Amino acid sequence: MAVSKAQQKAVTKYVKSNYDRFGLTMPRGKKEIIQTHAEQQGQSVNAYINAAIDEKMSRDDSKAHTAASTGGVVSVYSESENAAPAAHTEGTADGD
Repeated sequence: MAVSKAQQKAVTKYVKSNYDRFGLTMPRGKKEIIQTHAEQQGQSVNAYINAAIDEKMSRDDSKAHTAASTGGVVSVYSESENAAPAAHTEGTADGD
């Protein structure tokens, strides 16, 4: 079905008044990788990139909230690394 010039103009006006646009520059070949991955996820490239940005911003906000609630200290260690160190036994009564 052909789209009339009036309909094209209406869509262009709607997009211009409701969306922000900007160019994105990336290394050659990455565009095709993103297109393939987005397709595998059942998304358009635009939807995939927007979801990735939203996810990253959410993680950043979560980190900022954690830092604020811990006085700016954020642990980067796993639970096993946070365990108390083993007792030092050198020079004990065992004869060492």
